[in-house]
Amino acid sequence: METAGRTIGDDLRLNIALVKDLLIRFVRDQIRNVGFERAIIGLSGGVDSAVSTSLALQALGQDNTLAVILPHRDSSRESVEDAELVARELGVHAETIDISGMVDSYAQAQNVTDKVRRGNLMARARMIVLYDLSLREKALVIGTSNKTELLLGYGTIHGDLACAINPIGDLYKTQVWQLADALGIPKKVIEKKPTADLWPDQTDEGELGFTYASVDRLLHKMVDERRRDDELAAAGFEPEFISRVREMIRKNQFKRRPPIIAKVSHRTVNVDFRYSRDWGA
Repeated sequence: METAGRTIGDDLRLNIALVKDLLIRFVRDQIRNVGFERAIIGLSGGVDSAVSTSLALQALGQDNTLAVILPHRDSSRESVEDAELVARELGVHAETIDISGMVDSYAQAQNVTDKVRRGNLMARARMIVLYDLSLREKALVIGTSNKTELLLGYGTIHGDLACAINPIGDLYKTQVWQLADALGIPKKVIEKKPTADLWPDQTDEGELGFTYASVDRLLHKMVDERRRDDELAAAGFEPEFISRVREMIRKNQFKRRPPIIAKVSHRTVNVDFRYSRDWGA
């Protein structure tokens, strides 16, 4: 199967109609179940945020969906233009807020020169803005992290990983591309090299050291099918690649769970007391 010029194995092929309907209903139900009607989302110019925005629009309508474009002065102009393109094509209300002052003032005061630290500052500054606007708009923040990123820990805690609900967190990156194609996301956005745009010329695959297509095939067998390392090797994956990816999953588990709370009582939040639905939420 080919999507946006990328080969995708049959194991990762989506039933598009079923998944689309499920995710639209997920957004609508989860927003309304907690007493909200509106959603807010950071629109980066990448395919993940474009897909989440499209799903929110179809679930809640134009009047109940706000996209926010959050450039830094070092952001690629192409990313901003692509975000604006997505907003126009989807017909979503969009607001642009420059985060340069927020990030640069702290970075200068604390002499932050490391590019990863600066990248994390940008990711968290964007979420500060989104959560502030969420109160103004009485809207919940929609997540944009896909399953590949979540498993590999490729995201910033309290930055791009922060959200109230996440409609695409169980879709691998290659599956997000499939859904994006079906949702009519602009080809330019689907086919561009994935990037968090946290520093000049940064790309996801360049930073990770492998392609999404290759790691998604491995992750599907490793996580969804629960294959052992010898089975993965027999399927043609290099032992070094298997070991590296398995270790990335293991060491980034802390990013995928709520903070661990010391147990003192009989009913500890997120240990014994987990089910908010039992309390009418």
